[in-house]
Amino acid sequence: MSQLWDMEITSEKTTLVNFYATWCRPSQFMKLNLEVVANKYGTQIDFYRIDVDQQPDLAEQFQIRSVPTTFIFKHNEVKWKQARLVPAGEIIKVMEWIKKMKLI
Repeated sequence: MSQLWDMEITSEKTTLVNFYATWCRPSQFMKLNLEVVANKYGTQIDFYRIDVDQQPDLAEQFQIRSVPTTFIFKHNEVKWKQARLVPAGEIIKVMEWIKKMKLI
């Protein structure tokens, strides 16, 4: 998983990664918000959801202390991070700002 992961977040494409837990109610709502974002951006962005209980090494690598935690990466750099339930509209605003700043 680590080599594939490294290739994905260093790609030219913007990558949104959501760390979650199946037992976490806000994580379940976050999944719905991410579906709205995915419908808007389609193939422009790679989306990943990582279960912290199934991938504890990645959770540790990214110092995940609470779920849901969401990152936006570009060229292996974190462009945005939030450790909370984030409304879809807020993520879309961030994506538009990143696009405007030519970070996407």
